[in-house]
Amino acid sequence: MQTILDLDKELLLFFNGLNTPWLDPVMMWATKTIFWLPLYLFLVYLIIKFKKWDSLFVLLGVALTITLADQITSGFMKPFFERLRPSQDPSLTGIVHIVNDYRGGLYGFASSHAANTFGTAMMIFLLFRARYTWIWLIFVWALLVSYTRIYLGVHYPGDIIVGAIVGVLCGWAGFLFANWLLHKFGKKAS
Repeated sequence: MQTILDLDKELLLFFNGLNTPWLDPVMMWATKTIFWLPLYLFLVYLIIKFKKWDSLFVLLGVALTITLADQITSGFMKPFFERLRPSQDPSLTGIVHIVNDYRGGLYGFASSHAANTFGTAMMIFLLFRARYTWIWLIFVWALLVSYTRIYLGVHYPGDIIVGAIVGVLCGWAGFLFANWLLHKFGKKAS
């Protein structure tokens, strides 16, 4: 286990070390939910365009995805594992690049940003994969948002990887839930 933790720290220092002053404000903005509001509105538009009145069931699937992802990571994993964020770890003081003294909460395993974005990406991908060939690009968005967390020094790469896995599984569960609702009360999701 110590070997994995050491590798995680090395990867953090490598990826976090790829910083430059002009990118700091970009990463601070890109990590915020409000920054991505146009994307979220576009995705809601696609869902409504595709599902019409049945879009309510799909949006309930998205809500379940985000709720599950967030509760598993923030509500269970962070308090259970109590792994300090890099920004909170005294052994990394002065080594990790911190932007605007933003440090996040005390614990960081696993990343709820990664879980929420990868969960949403998985749900959207499953919903639209047969309709739009470009929809896989939604995972690029999830990866970018997740990388901002490493860049800002508030997550180890391992936090991101585990958060992404949790998110993908929650996105799949949300998609199955939406399909169940659509089968029971509307049309099938895919």
